Amino acid sequence: MKTYPRVLTIAGSDSGGGAGIQADIKAISATGSYAASAITAVTVQNTVGVEDVHPIPIPIISAQIAAVLSDIGADAVKIGMLHSAEVVLAVKEQLERFGIKNIVLDPVMVSTSGHRLIEESAIRVLASDLVPMARVITPNVPEAEILAGEKIASQEDLPRLARALSCGGRVSVLMKAGHLSEDNLVDIFYNAEADTILELPSKRLYTPNTHGTGCTLSSAFASYLAQGLGLDEAARAAKDYINSAILSGADYAIGHGHGPVDHFWKAHR
Repeated sequence: MKTYPRVLTIAGSDSGGGAGIQADIKAISATGSYAASAITAVTVQNTVGVEDVHPIPIPIISAQIAAVLSDIGADAVKIGMLHSAEVVLAVKEQLERFGIKNIVLDPVMVSTSGHRLIEESAIRVLASDLVPMARVITPNVPEAEILAGEKIASQEDLPRLARALSCGGRVSVLMKAGHLSEDNLVDIFYNAEADTILELPSKRLYTPNTHGTGCTLSSAFASYLAQGLGLDEAARAAKDYINSAILSGADYAIGHGHGPVDHFWKAHR
């Protein structure tokens, strides 16, 4: 019998479909892997913004993770929105219980529309307990500033900050440059396992349809790792996938705010 590359995504639900669990499942599926999920919170949101967040009870979050890992298993786990310290610790406990090592952590803190999605205490526990467990973290500039406790002034700061966030060279870091002002963007991937820096350049695409880009990129990264790609190869493939998804979705009109990327661009090229 054939087997799928399996990815479990642990994140919040986005009723608008552009980010969170919905974006994760789309990206994992579009890049050729099987997507399972554990929902941490239900958000009331659309392209304009987040109106409310309903946390899922901790025992249900833990049970979802255990149900998937005890039966289906996972070749990689992607982690997104964890809104409280209690959720962070519950997720950590289950991943340790099942011995999961291939973890891509997207430290989601603020939505594209600017809504805070994580409690202050959760940031501290995320940094101290969960980041060191990850194989890869994928912070954008505002998230990296929070985790590092310093401002990022320019593109030149990214390699140094990537190394600084690597937990002493144990965690690989994909630093996303999209929040900087340059037209020519260069994401930086610090491969902690090889102690190397990989530059991932792209031109800025001027479009309002950027909702869920971080969720999509990190999910694609996890999907490619689940398929057995090396770190640098998976980083390149995930970057190419998100660039094409943004480009393909740039001219669509969905909603009145930040629309989604085109996750299934390969299907209608």
